[in-house]
Amino acid sequence: MLALAASSAGITAQKQDSDAAKASANLPERIWRDPGPMATLNMVYGSGGKAHAPDPAGTFTFVREDPVASNPKFDVIDARGVEWKVKLGQESQSETAATRFLWAAGYFADEDYYLAEFTVKGLPTLQRGEEFVSPGGIVHGARLERKQTAVEKLGHWDWYDNPFVGQREMNGLRVMMALMNSWDLKDVNNAIYVVGGERRYAISDAGAAFGKTGKAGTRSKGDPSDYAESKFIAEVHPTTVDLVLHSRPFFLSAIAVSNYRERSKMEQITKDIPRADARWLGQRLSKLTDRQIRDAFRAAGYGADDVGILAKAIRKRIAALKAL
Repeated sequence: MLALAASSAGITAQKQDSDAAKASANLPERIWRDPGPMATLNMVYGSGGKAHAPDPAGTFTFVREDPVASNPKFDVIDARGVEWKVKLGQESQSETAATRFLWAAGYFADEDYYLAEFTVKGLPTLQRGEEFVSPGGIVHGARLERKQTAVEKLGHWDWYDNPFVGQREMNGLRVMMALMNSWDLKDVNNAIYVVGGERRYAISDAGAAFGKTGKAGTRSKGDPSDYAESKFIAEVHPTTVDLVLHSRPFFLSAIAVSNYRERSKMEQITKDIPRADARWLGQRLSKLTDRQIRDAFRAAGYGADDVGILAKAIRKRIAALKAL
């Protein structure tokens, strides 16, 4: 009976997703929008702005834990009735920073904020991530993603099969992934949302960034030194550029065929990009001031030394794009 109920629930959810997709089929589709004059962008608060930021001293109440996510996660609700998805671990800082650069470049990402410490009422012993919690429900080093109202998620989108393949803005997003060393380019980390009368193609998980790309065991995330020391441009051709993204496993692990194929495809996402499109993105990001760039990393909880390392490294990469 339980299996039958679960099956029925799954079928119902699939039908609802299908109905939602059909209902939004004629809406305009967008993967990029002009964020406005770069000098006006507040990189401390990102796309949600100060008004949507969580109050570190506020009251948060535990709702539920996510037992299946790849990182420790749980949901809370604040005193204003706003729901937040809390992520703990390595990705809490790197993802907060990544969403700010995606937003500044014109791409859609979540409203993420980093809190060094906050208190959660009714927090039980977590299945995962308990090492980030101290007595009294005090949570340390968390990314809080604001759950949006009036937003409907349709599903995921494919890097190789979407309405924007070949367009400048799509190529710019491919560049962004290499710029940030964002190496986990699975389709499940991309989402299609219906919001504001349009279908928006967004990056819904950018946590595996600002480290070193590579196979399992060598890659990293949220590691400033690894990021600064890694190679960015693989090869420049007359009209295209190949950017570095290592993801494919060691060839002996090809026995796990599906994973090997998926990771091999990821490496191609940052290859054969028109130089003009890469340069376009570099020109846009070059308008960010040093303070704005540093603010993005400060907002993610990095210390002064790490902020300096990350800011210098990404500025160097932006200059390289602009020079293509």
